[in-house]
Parts: sequence; structure tokens; C-alpha cells
Amino acid sequence: MTAFFTRRVPLLAALFALVIPWSVMAQLSSPIAGSTGVPSGTGAGVHSPDSPYAPLQERNDVVPWSVLTNVKTKVEKNRILPVFPATVMALNQKSQRIQGFMMPLEPGEKQKHFLLSSVPLTCSFCVPGGPESMVEIKTKTAVKYSMEPVVVEGVFAVLKDDPYGLYYRINDAAAVK
Repeated sequence: MTAFFTRRVPLLAALFALVIPWSVMAQLSSPIAGSTGVPSGTGAGVHSPDSPYAPLQERNDVVPWSVLTNVKTKVEKNRILPVFPATVMALNQKSQRIQGFMMPLEPGEKQKHFLLSSVPLTCSFCVPGGPESMVEIKTKTAVKYSMEPVVVEGVFAVLKDDPYGLYYRINDAAAVK
């Protein structure tokens, strides 16, 4: 039985490694079902009606995702760069509050570096939306991981040409109740 697994597991791992990049590319290039015509991997993301987690409740004390996801893009030298409206640029380098769902970047119960998303992560192989639907969070003190929405506050940065393709980051963030 052990010989079976030692021969098959590397083969399965290699096949898995080949299939995942193609499935990601297919996800990014195919349109979202429905009349929006927005390609997958862009926009606010889709909150599945089958999700066990409720959508975000509107709050007056946080920047709405509708503001952050209102971004256009331009192609420049084979790169796709964001074009931010004045409403987004007005948030830059100021203390802001954002509400969203945690996407951990490291293992562990407490997180100091994670992504905050406009919709909950429902598939471990799928990105819930485009870069405009996520904010990179770097906190002063670790925040306990939660599948429920969290609110963080810190210095909001609009990223015009991030090497990782991110559009937003909050530095020195702290969890808010």
C-alpha cells in the first residue's frame, strides 16, 4: 500500500500543479454568469446565495466597497494599471475604516498580515473578485481570524503600480468593534 502512494502522490501532485494554473486562467478570462458582462477576477465579486455567511451590513463609519470597486483600468506597456476616480484618491494617506472578510496570508489563529475582501471566500482555489475588491492589511497587533466580517482602521494607501497587482493597503491597522 505504501508503494502505491509513494508512486502515485508525486504524479497526482504534478497533475494538480498543471491543472490549477489553467483553471485560474479560465476563471480570469471567462465572464461571470449573468448580464453584467464583467470578466471573473474583476469587480466587487459575487456573494454566493448558497454562502453560509451573510453579506456585509451597510455601516456609515466605513468606506463602502462601491467606492473602492469603482475603478477603471488602462493597458500600458503590456501591463494593466488602475485608474482611480477622485473619490478614491481623496482617501489616500488618510485614516480610514474598512469592513470585510478576512483572507489569511499566513497560518495561525492570529493574523498581522491578511487581505480583507468585499465577499467571503467560498472556494479555496477562487479569488472572490478583482484587486479592487480586496485591501491588503498590515496590523500593529495581531487580529484573531474570523469567518465573520471584521472592521479595521488605519492609514489607507492607494497603490497605483503595486508589484503584486494590489490596488489598496492599510498600514498600522487596528481592529475596530
